[in-house]
Amino acid sequence: MATITQKELGERIKALREDFGYSQEELAKSLRIGRPAISQIEAGSRDINSTELAEIAKVFDISIDTLLDAEINLKEYKQDQNELKKKSKKQDIRISVPNVNKDKFKNVLLYILEKCGAKPNVGETVLYKLLYFADFNFFELYEELFTGATYRKIQYGPAPQEFTEIVNEMIKKGEIKRDSNNYYGKPQKRYLPLVKSDLTKLKATEKEVLDKVIEQFSDYNATEISDRSHEDTPWKVTPDKEIINYDLVFYRTPSYSVRTYSEE
Repeated sequence: MATITQKELGERIKALREDFGYSQEELAKSLRIGRPAISQIEAGSRDINSTELAEIAKVFDISIDTLLDAEINLKEYKQDQNELKKKSKKQDIRISVPNVNKDKFKNVLLYILEKCGAKPNVGETVLYKLLYFADFNFFELYEELFTGATYRKIQYGPAPQEFTEIVNEMIKKGEIKRDSNNYYGKPQKRYLPLVKSDLTKLKATEKEVLDKVIEQFSDYNATEISDRSHEDTPWKVTPDKEIINYDLVFYRTPSYSVRTYSEE
């Protein structure tokens, strides 16, 4: 990534502010700093600390990497993002998954719980995101469904719609146990595996993707992994409370993509 100068960053922030129709006063209020500071930032005469940079990126709905990448034309980037949002809203989902592969979903969940379920940070929210990244990473790599779960965009990130039904079945069969806990003062639902996962139900490629997701994200707490999912294109461009289209993985940014694409 080619980084930009302080002056170029100021010019970008000014262009974004004007595109969004904000005055310097309005942007300053959003960032909780004085209007003169905005003027200095846009002129390139004032440093921006990491907290302010994160707030600016949040206001303009882009990642910090995108804001700082000199090779990205921000105007074209925002146009592309808007087109993606329109496409996601209007286009029917090409992949129809009315019936999740329950057997595979159960064994994937059991495997995750065996590997990292004992970690104090791994509650229901973290499980949701581990399942999401496993399913969507696998689809990007192989263009095939993994568990076939349906994910909806909710406030704290993507959530598998079949989770509660399948988990309740597993609890009745004595395959897992649900428990309630407090993690740093917040309520947390936890799950304990009571039987072993059947690895014969998982292909080598599926297990490889699953292991990489567990290795990468199982130490994240609920807030961290939710924030991570919020920057993934499939979640980002899907309207609130709508089903997330698996095909959107092919529009991921480089920092999220798990596939190497040939340059044409």
